[in-house]
Amino acid sequence: MKLSKHLLAATWATVCTVSAFAQNVTVTDAWARATVPGQKATGAFMKLTAKDSAKLVGVSSPAAGVAEIHEMKMDKDVMKMAALPNGLDLPAGKAVELKPGSFHVMLMDLKAPLTKDTNVPLTLVFQDAKGVKTNLEVKVPVSTQMPTTGQSMDAGHDQHKH
Repeated sequence: MKLSKHLLAATWATVCTVSAFAQNVTVTDAWARATVPGQKATGAFMKLTAKDSAKLVGVSSPAAGVAEIHEMKMDKDVMKMAALPNGLDLPAGKAVELKPGSFHVMLMDLKAPLTKDTNVPLTLVFQDAKGVKTNLEVKVPVSTQMPTTGQSMDAGHDQHKH
């Protein structure tokens, strides 16, 4: 029994930590909000930390017809949400948190409900200061609430409901 628990822990650590190959950005605390049947949109959230300044310039997922980088913010007394067509800046060494009510990945035109305890694949597209773009593929756990585990997914190269 102890062996299987250790094996399970080692497997989980492997799933949550993808080796970095010439990659600048680390993804931690990633999760996507579970949906109900008929719901066509949800959010994905995470912390992004770039070793060198970079920008999140795109996102895609086979689970959604449309995936965009969004921001929610107060405009006078109204909360508004909008896409960030120019991307999201990631200052060197500073964690940028994508969280409910703030920056987030918006998954729209969902092809099927996202159910709790599954994973949704995301491809994040980053651009460095020289304009070089890099794809990062991650599997984001689907949950009904923000994880408290501090799970980490180091970036692998090429690999909310509102």
